[in-house]
Amino acid sequence: MTIDWIFANIGRISELTASHIFLTLVPTLLGLIVALPLGWWAHRRRGAYPVIVGAAGLLYTIPSLALFVLLPQVLGTKILDPLNVVVALTVYTVALLVRVVADGLSSVPIETVQAATAMGYRGWQRLWLVELPVAVPVIASGMRVAVVANVSIVTMAALLGIPQLGSLFTQGFQLRLFVPIITGIVLCLVLAVLLDLLLVWLNRALTPWRQKTVTS
Repeated sequence: MTIDWIFANIGRISELTASHIFLTLVPTLLGLIVALPLGWWAHRRRGAYPVIVGAAGLLYTIPSLALFVLLPQVLGTKILDPLNVVVALTVYTVALLVRVVADGLSSVPIETVQAATAMGYRGWQRLWLVELPVAVPVIASGMRVAVVANVSIVTMAALLGIPQLGSLFTQGFQLRLFVPIITGIVLCLVLAVLLDLLLVWLNRALTPWRQKTVTS
């Protein structure tokens, strides 16, 4: 019964999975892009740190379903527009990553910054070529939390009719079938694990010197 239902709906399941991946990854990347300058500002202006980080943290307290409903009023979009989900999850990602970026930059040893300055690195050059690469492990840890959280939050959009893996939950409730619900849960778990492993791999790829240090 379970296998039969899955094979009979494999095409739709694939489409929902692809949509779920899109609605998870795009906001995560956009959130990182926005969080980088905000986190840098909080790091450089310590007096502004509690304000910036506190304001970002408050954004995460907004209920996701309420945000999905309110955004069409703000953006002028339709309730079924995936853009609402992208914007909402971008807001949540920024809320999670601003502190992470600021703390990651603060974790860079002062000796490293001074050495880069002595070598002629200035301003943005030192930030992009020295400070951010050293802060990658801390930022990657925050990204792992954000992407897994986004995989979960995306499913809430099914209540508004936006297709993704959460749609399997609503279908299961409507048809009183457990198979679609279990399938959706398993696929969300698998997707979360795969994206987490991808970030672990990227972290290692971007910090090869750390692997050499551990090996030696």
